[in-house]
Parts: sequence; C-alpha cells; structure tokens
Amino acid sequence: MLDAIVWFFQNIAMSFYNLGYAITHPGLWLDWSNKQAIMRFVYYGGSKEFFFVVFTIFLVFTAIGLWKNSFMWGCVRVLEGMANGIGRLVAWAGLLMVLQQIIIVFMQRIFTAAEISFGFGSPLTRDVSWWSEELKFYNALIVTLCVTYTFVQGSHVRVDLIYSKVSYRTKKSIDMFGSLVFMMPTAVLVWIYGWFYLWRHLIVPKPSASDSLEKLMMKSKALRWNVETIGFSPNGFDGYFLFKILLVVYAGLVFLHGISFFYRSYLERKEGVASEGKYLDKDSLGKGEEAYEGTH
Repeated sequence: MLDAIVWFFQNIAMSFYNLGYAITHPGLWLDWSNKQAIMRFVYYGGSKEFFFVVFTIFLVFTAIGLWKNSFMWGCVRVLEGMANGIGRLVAWAGLLMVLQQIIIVFMQRIFTAAEISFGFGSPLTRDVSWWSEELKFYNALIVTLCVTYTFVQGSHVRVDLIYSKVSYRTKKSIDMFGSLVFMMPTAVLVWIYGWFYLWRHLIVPKPSASDSLEKLMMKSKALRWNVETIGFSPNGFDGYFLFKILLVVYAGLVFLHGISFFYRSYLERKEGVASEGKYLDKDSLGKGEEAYEGTH
C-alpha cells in the first residue's frame, strides 16, 4: 500500500519534468520525418506519463479554482464554449447527410448513374456506393463531436429514479461524484484503447499498449505508413481510419467536459440555487417554445 502511494506521488512530481521536457524538446515527438519521433508520439499518447501530466494539470487548475472561484468559472465557460462551438458547427453534417442522400437517390434511381462527381476543375469522382457508405461518416461526426454539446444543452436521455427526489445540494454532490468516478475514468479507458487501436491501422509494425518505449524504438527501424483504406465493398468508402480518429477525439472531449461538469457542479453547490445555470449558453427555439425545449 505504501509503495503504491509513493509511486503515485512520484509520478505526479515527475509530470512537471515530463511536461517541461516535452515542451522544450518538441522535435523528439513532433518531427515525423524521424521514425523514432513517430513511435515516441505513439507511446506517450497512451502512456502513464501522459496521464499523470493531464491529471496534474487538472489538480493544479482545481487548486487555483478552489482558491479563486472566478478562475474555475472561467474554465467552465471556456470548456462549455468549446463544446457548444464544435457541436453547433458539426451539427450541420446532419443537413449534408440528408442532401447527399437525396442526391444519391436521384442519381441512382432516376439518372441510373454509376458514379457521382463533386467539385470543380479536378472533381472528386467516386462510385455511388462510395457516397452511400460515406454517409456513415457524417453520422459518426455527429455522434462523437456533438456528444458534449448535447450534454451542455441537457438533451441526453436520463433514467431518473432518485435524482429528482433529493435536495439541491445532494443533486450537485451526485453530479460531482458521477463526473469524477464514471465520466472521466470511462473517457480515459476509451482513450487508451482507442489510441492504440487507431495507430494499429495507420502504421506497421503495429504498436501495442503493452509495448515498452524501448520495444517501440526497436520497431521504429522498420516503421512505414500503412493507412487503412479497406472498405466493406470493392468500390465502397475507403476512409474508415477516420472513424478511429473520431473515437480518440470523442474520448478527449468527454474527459474535458467531465472536468467542466465537475467544476460547474461544485460551484453551483457552493453558491446555491441562485447560481444554477450561471453562464450556461443553451440554445432556444424562441419565445413561446419553452415547453418543447429539453423534451427530446
């Protein structure tokens, strides 16, 4: 038990050094003309060193926020603003998905076209089946990049058995507990598995989460890019590696919003009912439509 505690605090202490070293030596992990730099990026992106750097930054920001609540509110506004900004932008992919589906139906059923071209000069020309399968990517964009936006807007479906019956402060305590114990750890697990799952479809030799840095340095001698371009059909969508990238981005957004939700819950609990929804930027259907908002 004592060894585990010592290990924990040693990693927190080392995180300051690791962060400083990474910032002052960017070529060691960002110079992707160097194969070893690529492998270092792969290793550290899913390593305990990176976890403790992020965890320590969270601890430092939280300590500052506890001392100065205006700083914590600032973090909430920035993180929720980022979630809203990304979500509102990516939500337009739903419209693109509908328009593209209409075009596919017309081109395939009415004009019996085998291919569809998009663009000017040197247009992107692909088989109709490619465009049909690409619709899945729009759907993945919405699911992964709008998840935190939907959370901010309060539009996720909830099964409420206890929450609505307890007091205001108890609700906020439940929210704090949920963000720390469920939301953030789940995002970390998805990130770790998704990170190496992504890189196994981008390079060979394939990296593994169990590989040490030394083993990955050995593998870097034979490293080459091998981006996944295999589709479900011969002429189908061939960019499925993009789904793996979205999985990692999804985990990162959920983790950041877990921090934001924890901060907001703490501040609203501390400041009382009057602060509920403070600085919350929620979309509205307009005056007179309040009864329909939040029902979906």
